[in-house]
Amino acid sequence: MVSSLKSRTLVIRASKIVHKSLCINSLARFVTEEAICLMFRIGFGDIHTIECWRYVVYIHAKGVSRFVSYADFPPILGVQPPTPAEFVKWRRRWRKQHDYAYRKQAPEWWTEFFINEFWQAISEHNLQSWGELIALIKFAFTEETLQELRKSYRLEKSLLS
Repeated sequence: MVSSLKSRTLVIRASKIVHKSLCINSLARFVTEEAICLMFRIGFGDIHTIECWRYVVYIHAKGVSRFVSYADFPPILGVQPPTPAEFVKWRRRWRKQHDYAYRKQAPEWWTEFFINEFWQAISEHNLQSWGELIALIKFAFTEETLQELRKSYRLEKSLLS
């Protein structure tokens, strides 16, 4: 696999996330540049600004000027874990998808997001934390997707050992 040949380094960038409201949405802690890049298939350099308003996120990037729901962003490590109330918000958002087959699950790019996070894990403990987060939100994925995530997790765990 080509991706295993790349070095694992912590990349620190200046954040382009700006909070524009005094009331911060509880899901704002999950807004990341990585998620936006996958959501719109753009590079980090293409993002101009990410404005977190009270109820929506405004993304201004090269070729992209869109309002996005907070419920479109996957959970991450390093912040408070998702709550059952936030599970409800995600499910409500997914029900609004037009493709009937995907109404009860997370968008497909969430899988790619978590596989990338597995790959970027710098320690076995960090990788295990990502695995525990996936176990917490396994309702968001089909059985095939969970198998793909588990396979990726085992691969990265074997590389870190």
